[in-house]
Amino acid sequence: MARTRPRPQPDREQVLKPVHQCCPICGGRLRYRYDNRHTVTTLDGLIRLHLQIRRCEHPGCTRHRRPYRPEAEGAIVLPQHEFGLDVIALIGALRYREHRSVPEIHRSLRERGVAIAERTVTHLLDRYDELLATSLSDDDRLRTALSRQGRAILALDGLQPDIGHEVLWVLRDCLSGEVLLARSLLSATSADLAVLVREVAASIGVPIAGVVSDGQHSVRLAVQQVLPGVPHQLCQFHYLREAAHPVFEADRHAKKELKKQVRGVRPIERAIQGRDDAEALAVRGYCAAVRSAITDDGRPPLAASGLKLQDRLAAVAVSLDRVAAKGG
Repeated sequence: MARTRPRPQPDREQVLKPVHQCCPICGGRLRYRYDNRHTVTTLDGLIRLHLQIRRCEHPGCTRHRRPYRPEAEGAIVLPQHEFGLDVIALIGALRYREHRSVPEIHRSLRERGVAIAERTVTHLLDRYDELLATSLSDDDRLRTALSRQGRAILALDGLQPDIGHEVLWVLRDCLSGEVLLARSLLSATSADLAVLVREVAASIGVPIAGVVSDGQHSVRLAVQQVLPGVPHQLCQFHYLREAAHPVFEADRHAKKELKKQVRGVRPIERAIQGRDDAEALAVRGYCAAVRSAITDDGRPPLAASGLKLQDRLAAVAVSLDRVAAKGG
């Protein structure tokens, strides 16, 4: 689909020059021939790249008259793309770390000032998956990193950003933090997961000393099939969450009861609607503080949302008592 409005002008320009002055094939001199300009959208705004292009003029070279672009361009943007790598990295983080949908990612980028279409978010998410697969396929780097520690502790977990979509299974080494394999699967049977565990065990070059997972039945069967005798324990986070479940339910009930006591915020806001005096501004501030406290949830099991709401409402009440004591 064509643009319906002109693209804004970049607010800064960066000149990039090739580092190498000699052809990597024949060793001949790379001559400076022409310039290219590439406008890139980054998280910090639009930037215009001024690229100096060189070419090898040796007739017998396999790269004869083929452009040699500045190496630094690849650290900013992919070839023939208009969005920077920082935008792609943020899209991947929002998708797989925070489990956001494509419309939510699009809205988050627009709030940060990035002019982007929702369909483009989907395309850039595909580029992120390709870059991740490329980095994970570097077996030599992983073998070198794992050989220093002599063993691996395998963590296995599945991420499903949207219900009904494929599940992204990630296998990671707990000692080094390296991601060993990431692959999307339509199903999560023990046979499918056994293929992933077997592939990792054959590629890392060091023995797997233990496995950590959320205790899913198919995961247990896959580990037992591929790594018999290897210790397999429940993830500390999932273990703590299960242990704290009774406390979480009590905290959730307490939060529900607290919310019942502060449901009269809206009538107070209506009573001062249209006023801009000091008293009205103070009342609006207190109402905003109460609304913020109600909507700010904690992350169980370590951050109890009910206790958090109790602390914030208590702080508001103490502040109101101080105002009343002053005669306001």
